[in-house]
Amino acid sequence: MKIQVTKENLQRGIQIVQNIITPKNILPILSNVLIETLKNKVKLTSTDLDIGISILLEAEIQEQGAITLPAKRLSDIIKELPDGEINIIVKKNNVVYIRLESCEFKLMGLPKDEFPKLPEFKDREVVELEQVILKEMLQLTSFAISHEETRYVLNGLLLELKKHPHKDKFVLKMVATDGRRLTLAEKELDIKSGKEIKIIIPQKTITELQRNLKDDGKILIVIAPNQVFFELDHTIIITRLIEGEFPNYARVIPAPTETKVKIDRHQFLQAVRRAGLLSTPDSLAIRLELTNNKLTLTKSTPDVGESREELAVEYQGKDLIIGFNPAYLIDVLRNLSGAFVELELTEPEKPGVIRTEDYVYLIQPMRLV
Repeated sequence: MKIQVTKENLQRGIQIVQNIITPKNILPILSNVLIETLKNKVKLTSTDLDIGISILLEAEIQEQGAITLPAKRLSDIIKELPDGEINIIVKKNNVVYIRLESCEFKLMGLPKDEFPKLPEFKDREVVELEQVILKEMLQLTSFAISHEETRYVLNGLLLELKKHPHKDKFVLKMVATDGRRLTLAEKELDIKSGKEIKIIIPQKTITELQRNLKDDGKILIVIAPNQVFFELDHTIIITRLIEGEFPNYARVIPAPTETKVKIDRHQFLQAVRRAGLLSTPDSLAIRLELTNNKLTLTKSTPDVGESREELAVEYQGKDLIIGFNPAYLIDVLRNLSGAFVELELTEPEKPGVIRTEDYVYLIQPMRLV
């Protein structure tokens, strides 16, 4: 193999595929990136056996071939090279030369045959979306994915595509929950026909999608048994799905209520952040006290200190005192885009709900000591 590629392109490609590689792999080959030629492009691929990523880069192919190289070592070398055209040449016994101007490195690689082969997705139904739709929906939901290994089915995000009950369209839904809060985002799509989908995508894959999604362009989604394939720009992400039954989220979302607090989102976010400064692992909850058109946020932590802040709000309901984990409020407030939010509250023991036309955020209250 003999190729010439710009440092900028190669460095960008390595960074994209390197993200999923874990430092301590049982199989040494999983620490490598596969480099192979395809006509006038070079393809980089990495995998951890659960998720695989590949990207196509523009390159001058002088001799076809393939090799795998240690991803971390290769990344470090390319990063330190000066800008310009890099030549990569594979010799006998998997010896690889990396040259740019007067600089040369020699690395020992491993043959392509040892690298796990990623599955191919052919003749399957494809869902095509705008990247920005997926990007915005993931931003509003992914932070609620559970990180507790005991509830494996919650360690991912539910993606549902269903026919609209009343229109000639489909509805895309994304749901995440860790048992203490729940996010639901939905979007009507102008897809006239297709198959309904219900899959759970692992957290690691969601992270890689968020790294690569842009505000323009399309993304193709292809579903296979226990796997899903995403293609965006020149990048492909293939992942195993989480098997199991996602909880019935619709059952826990309360009906809308007229008891709402309308509040400036940015002011609320900053006030919650300030109150949360005094939180400790043993004393997480901040106190929200609602009276007529006034919200008072307080935090009192033994042996640490106290804080108090008042905000003007629109609220005409009964006086109410409720406790929340400040981190859970911060997560949603910093990801919403509107100038104001409406927080639905009914009782101190019942969840709070932030609801818009196509989004629901449910947060369980915490007991105030």
